[in-house]
Parts: sequence; C-alpha cells; structure tokens
Amino acid sequence: MTCRELYEIGKKRLIAADIATADIATTAAAAEAAVEARLFLEASCGISWHDLLANGEHRITEEQIRAYLGYIAVREKRIPLQYILGEQEFMGLSFLVTPAVLIPRQDTEVLVEEVLANIGKVRRVLDLGTGSGCVLLSILNQMPDIEGTGVDISKEALGIASQNEERLMRSLTAEKRWQPVEWIENDFLDGLELHDKQYDIIVSNPPYIPTATLPGLMAEVREHEPLLALDGGMDGLDCYRQIIDRASQHLTLAGKLFFEIGHDQATAVCKLMTAAGFHDIRVKKDMGGHDRVVWGSKVIDSELK
Repeated sequence: MTCRELYEIGKKRLIAADIATADIATTAAAAEAAVEARLFLEASCGISWHDLLANGEHRITEEQIRAYLGYIAVREKRIPLQYILGEQEFMGLSFLVTPAVLIPRQDTEVLVEEVLANIGKVRRVLDLGTGSGCVLLSILNQMPDIEGTGVDISKEALGIASQNEERLMRSLTAEKRWQPVEWIENDFLDGLELHDKQYDIIVSNPPYIPTATLPGLMAEVREHEPLLALDGGMDGLDCYRQIIDRASQHLTLAGKLFFEIGHDQATAVCKLMTAAGFHDIRVKKDMGGHDRVVWGSKVIDSELK
C-alpha cells in the first residue's frame, strides 16, 4: 500500500465518524479530517505533508499500516487527537498532554500575550489552575528572570506540568533557563501557604463553563477532558469569585490580576473585580473578535508615584 492510499483510507474513516477537534469545532468535516489524517500519518510513518505531496506513491510497511489504523480507530471513539498523540503546540512550544489536563487552546495564547504586553517590572508570577503548565511556562520562556509558582488541585496535572518544565528546560541554553517552578497542590488560593510571598502577576484560566451547558459540549471535550477544568458552576463564575475574593492579599502593591474568560463573561467578571477594589480594568478580544481576557490592577497607577 502507498502512503497516499493509506492517508485516503484514514481521511474517509474520520469523515464518516464525523470527528471534530476541540480547537476547530466549526471547521468543515472533510478539511478537518484531512488535517488529522495527515498528522496521524506523520506520527505513525514519519511522512510529512510535503512528503505526501511529493512522493505519495512511497510504499509503507505492514507495521506502519497497523500503527496508522490504530490511531484512526482510537480517534473514531471521539478521543481528542492531542491525547492520542500526547502533545499540543502552544505559543510555539510543544507541551505534553494527557486526560489529566485541559488541552491548550489558541484562545489562551491571548492571555499569555496580554500578560507579556503589560508585565512591567516583575519578580514573581502565580498561575492558578495551571493544568499542563502551558501559561506559566510560556511566560517564563519569554521572561526567564521571573520566579514562577503553579497551583492546581490535581496532583496528576501538576505531574504533567512538572514534566513539561523538565522537557522545556532541557531544550534551553543555560542563560535562558529560569529558576525551577514551585508546583503546589491546592484549590486556587483557599488556605494557600505561600510563606508570605507576594506576586506581581496572578494569572488564571479557570473553569468557566456553566454546569447546565456541559452536556451540550462536543463529545471530545465532554467525555474526555477533565471536568474539574471545565465546570464553572451554575453561572460559570464560581472560580472567578473564589480567586478575586483572595487575590489582593497575595499581590504586591503594583500587582495585576489576569483572567481568561468565556466570550460572554466580560461584564460580569469586570463587575466582580471592581467590587473587590481592582482598578484600571481592561478587556482584550481574541482573533475572532470575542472578549477573551479581563485584567486589572490592585491600585491605580497614579498611587504608585
């Protein structure tokens, strides 16, 4: 069998299974199936998209065929491609992912970019609900002089985050490596012992999906991604309330609090932050024009002068 023939078999099976990735739910099924079929071909046979176009008649081994069809069979069960392949790219970096952590999404890159664009003079960053560690580690990759702390209620998630840190550190030269991250198992800031540390930045992509809407999510998300990272309570705002209520005591005077939000939650989160005494609250949209990030400062800038 040629690699092109195998690719076509996989693509047709994925189209028939009506698969959809967590990131690109609105993409046409045929185009999406083609992308995934190609990625599985590369993972099982080492054949890139360029190789497929230039040398599609290349014969492949029985072992490679079995590996490829094995990937397709698992994907037909609506298990996300990222969990099957075990990794996802985020901010130009490759992160390990398992069902213990939420799959990093392109929308969340807006959160990282907004932090980096407004970071100022920073010594310490605290990431609440760190999951795979993609947000915190992406920040540290750009600002290696910063101390980082990642908090998650899941011990399994912290294990993945720690592995991601080790992988990234191995790929860096000595001068670009950051101080080892402190990974802490805890429920956000509730009773968190930080040894009197205060942070210049607190960042979080908390669960924000209203409980009642969870059954309507795609099977890939609903059945395979961790519920703890999705369920935001009745109105989707439980975790924002929990964090905002305690954030100020863990921020330096010039500290800032950054959140990823659902597309319709900006007004509600802004009101919560205003009620808690935060200032200069701003909203950042994603590439699709949807509200995606809300952030604010502990004090008004003029009070620092």
